[in-house]
Amino acid sequence: MERFKKGVRHRKNFLSLQQYILMEKISIRDIMSENPVMINKKASVLDAAKEMKSEMVGSIIVVEDGVPIGILTESDILRKIVAEEKDASKVAVEEVMSSPAITVSPDAGIEEAVKIMGKHKIRRLPVVENGKLVGMVTERDLMQVSPLLMDIIEEWAEINRQRLEYKKEKKYMVGKCEECGMLSQRLINVNGRLLCESCAEVVG
Repeated sequence: MERFKKGVRHRKNFLSLQQYILMEKISIRDIMSENPVMINKKASVLDAAKEMKSEMVGSIIVVEDGVPIGILTESDILRKIVAEEKDASKVAVEEVMSSPAITVSPDAGIEEAVKIMGKHKIRRLPVVENGKLVGMVTERDLMQVSPLLMDIIEEWAEINRQRLEYKKEKKYMVGKCEECGMLSQRLINVNGRLLCESCAEVVG
């Protein structure tokens, strides 16, 4: 069976055609958690921490009029409240949340979520439809589809890093052609898009 090369740092790992097709067909709606835990931006960090403990989650989505504007994680609380010796009951969630909220559509494919997580180096994505919060998808949700997706998330993070380097150094890139969708070791920047040599010749 034909296999697609996955590697930037993991060049010896491969994603099978069957798994690739599966990833293309499954949408975020199919794997997201509905009714995600959320809290108003004006609530105290203490209230948020209690809610997170009650729901046994490591993060909580911060909303304003039902629209996600940020996310509060255990790490945020440790770094910005505990380490700073602040009173969690007197600090509003909006003061320490991570923002803006990076979201994804429920109709988006898994590949898009993987790209977003890799680009922003995050593990959770609020799912928004028509401006309203409808769910949450996490790195764990993606890995339940295929453990190999963890490597893909890391790969997209590396590709994004290389994109920035490419602007400084004229060199070939490894990744997915933005025209034909095939993975290539020789991508070329053509008008801000990374294309394989074949597509670059046609577009150019």
